[in-house]
Amino acid sequence: MTEPVPHLLLVEDDARLGPIVADVLGADWDVTLVTDGEQAVSAAVERYFDVMVVDRRLPGMDGVAVVGEIRRRRISTPILMLTALGSLDDRVSGLDAGANDYLVKPFEFAELGARLRALTRDYAPEGEAIAIGGWTLHPETGTITSPYAGRIGLTERETALVRLLAREPTRTFSRAHILTAVFDKGEQLGTVDTYVHYVRRKTDRDLIATVRGVGYRIGTP
Repeated sequence: MTEPVPHLLLVEDDARLGPIVADVLGADWDVTLVTDGEQAVSAAVERYFDVMVVDRRLPGMDGVAVVGEIRRRRISTPILMLTALGSLDDRVSGLDAGANDYLVKPFEFAELGARLRALTRDYAPEGEAIAIGGWTLHPETGTITSPYAGRIGLTERETALVRLLAREPTRTFSRAHILTAVFDKGEQLGTVDTYVHYVRRKTDRDLIATVRGVGYRIGTP
């Protein structure tokens, strides 16, 4: 299985600059380019992204409001604000809204790439374990420990699915979001439901909760 290309949401309304940035970043990222704040929030809710690059000056909802709304919806994806506004007050307001980093235009693509890699670098220790009620997920070994049946083996995709949900336990993920985060391109939405069934069958039906009309979240087994 090939390593999946990481997903990046680029929010830039400049008709000249946006496609250029998307083209350059496209060498390393699967880039989705949108041009206004409302589109950005909708994309962030519906799809999985490893990182987001948000311009501050946008038509309608500006970049600070976009970041604030994304954070209000409990989406913790790293966000870099990319803008010509470089005063201290501008940087502070962007970071206070929930951005993780701030890069001022004009910029070098090498620096942008380095900052994005830093934002998406996984600093979790090798022995990372995630508690899910009385259960414990061990992503590095692809196992989950039951409080009454010991360790249970999971496939790579099953592990990725449970890990995605468990790392943001208060969030409900749409099926489309899970599909882009966990599965290869070309898979259908039904694949998500199938793997949820696989995980429940191996573990506990309440490990993954269904939120009708929205998607799935980690449960309380």
